[in-house]
Amino acid sequence: MTQALEPKIYTSQEYLELEIASQTRSEYRNGAIIPMTGGTPDHNELAINFAALLKSSLRGKPYRIFATDQRLWVPNRNIYTYPDVMVVEKPLQLQTGRSDTVINPCLIAEVLSKSTQDYDHGEKFSAYRTIENFCEYLLIDQYSIHVEHYVKTAANQWLLSEYYDPHITLSLNTFDAHISIIDIYENIDIDSLKKD
Repeated sequence: MTQALEPKIYTSQEYLELEIASQTRSEYRNGAIIPMTGGTPDHNELAINFAALLKSSLRGKPYRIFATDQRLWVPNRNIYTYPDVMVVEKPLQLQTGRSDTVINPCLIAEVLSKSTQDYDHGEKFSAYRTIENFCEYLLIDQYSIHVEHYVKTAANQWLLSEYYDPHITLSLNTFDAHISIIDIYENIDIDSLKKD
């Protein structure tokens, strides 16, 4: 009888050394390294659209916008991850001893994939909520017109608003910015998306 191999547990330092040398990105979850799968064209388009809308809305304001390749450290959950879109208030705060890993996002957006939607709704959102500066979370569905918008209203309290109508404008709470749902879905074949 063969014995199942225990999955290797990596230290965060081992992960970072492997990640820097790797040509593909992986997430680190409390000792486990999880390869990140490539996104669909719609997934990438939605992330770029939202980041571009934020960049335009926040021009001249004290924020930086990152899309896809910026690593985030969530120390309370021992997670390194790459949110689809992040807004970080200036000054940028980096993990101690690192020049490539931020720790202070105020807004995060994830584009939902079939393989990650449960994680993005559950464990990942729970981890993000341990970040002190984090107060706004958007989940953008790539298979239907549907945006979930969570806003922190008090300690341990989050308010959810959902948008299904492409002609609605969503107002971001962290800063004075208003974004039309139809603009998020620009270049996406809306007619082919099934409406919920």
